Amino acid sequence: MSEQDISAALQQQVLNALNNETPLNICGSGSKSFLGNVNHSAQAIEVTGHSGIVEYDPRELVLTARSGTPLSKIESVLAEAGQMLAFEPPHFGNGATLGGTVACGLSGPRRPYSGSARDFVLGCKLLNGQGDILSFGGQVMKNVAGYDVSRLMVGAYGTLGILLDISLKVLPRSPESITLARKCNAAEAITSMSTLLSQPYPVDAACYNDELLYIRISGSSRAVKEARAKISGEGISEADGFWNSLREHELQFFKNKTPLFRIMVKPATPPLAIKGSWLLDWGGAQRWLYSDEDVEQIRRQVELVGGHVAVFRGELNGREKLQPLPASSLIIHQRLKSSFDPKCIFNRGRLYPTL
Repeated sequence: MSEQDISAALQQQVLNALNNETPLNICGSGSKSFLGNVNHSAQAIEVTGHSGIVEYDPRELVLTARSGTPLSKIESVLAEAGQMLAFEPPHFGNGATLGGTVACGLSGPRRPYSGSARDFVLGCKLLNGQGDILSFGGQVMKNVAGYDVSRLMVGAYGTLGILLDISLKVLPRSPESITLARKCNAAEAITSMSTLLSQPYPVDAACYNDELLYIRISGSSRAVKEARAKISGEGISEADGFWNSLREHELQFFKNKTPLFRIMVKPATPPLAIKGSWLLDWGGAQRWLYSDEDVEQIRRQVELVGGHVAVFRGELNGREKLQPLPASSLIIHQRLKSSFDPKCIFNRGRLYPTL
C-alpha cells in the first residue's frame, strides 16, 4: 500500500468514527502507552504503517519524516551524516516512533542546554478530528507570521489530531564529549548545576543520582579541554551508556515498581522536604521521585515553589495523573480541542477528563 493510500485509509477511518461519534486511540508502537490516561473503550487507529523519511538534506539541517517512522531509523540516518536530534528524546521501547515522541513532547538530558522537542519542530501535516488533512509551518526556521500551530502539537498527546508528517531541525554531533562525576549532597549538586547554567562552558547534561553529580561536557576538543580544567570531578568510562540509561529509565533508581512522580521546578530550587527517593535531571529542573506521601500533599508542596507534578508511571487509585489545570488554562485547552477535534474523538481523556 502506498503512503497516499495509507493516508487515505487513516482519513476514512477518522471520517467513519466522526459519523458514528466513536472515540479513537491513536496507536503507534505502544512504547509510551503508559503515559497519561487511557480510554479502554475507544477504537484503536494504527499509524505505524505511515512510515519513512520524506526528505533529508544534511546541508540544510532539516529532516522531514512520517509519524510512524522508527526513532532508531531516524537517529541512524542522522548519525551517518554526523548529525543528531539535539533534544535527545527517550525511546522507552525498541519500536518508538517519531510521531509518539513529538506528540508526548519528550526530551532527554540535553533539553536545558540545547532546547526541547518543541523548539526543533518546524512544521507538520495533521489529520484533524473533522477528517481534514492540514499543513502547518514548513522546513525553515522562520516561515509563518502569527501562531506556530505545528509546535502546539508537541505534548498534546494526540488530543488535537493525528500527526502525519513532521519536519525537524537537526544539529551536528559534538566532535568530543566527556563526563565528570563527583560525590556531594543534593543541595551542593543543585547549586553546582544552577551555576553551570550561567557559565560559558559547553555543558550539555547534568544530573544527580545516588550521591553523585554527573556533568557532561561536549564540543570542540579545545572547548572541552578548557572546561575540563574548570569543572571538578573525575572522568567516567562508559559515559554514553550512563546517559542512555538515564534517558531510557534503565538506571537502578527506576527499578522501583511504585508510582513514579515527575516534578518540574526552577533549576535552582533547593531540595524539597518530601520523603522518598530522588533523582535530579535537566540540571535540577526535572526531578524524579518515588514517595509514599499522598499525591495531593506532594502537589501542594511543589506548588509553593512554583512547580508542578505529574504521575509519570503507575496509577493512583483513579486520581488524575497530570496536575489539574487552573480554570483559565482549562478554558484555553477546551477551545483548542473544540477547534481541532469538536466531537472529541481523538485520545479522549488522555490528558484531562474533559478533553
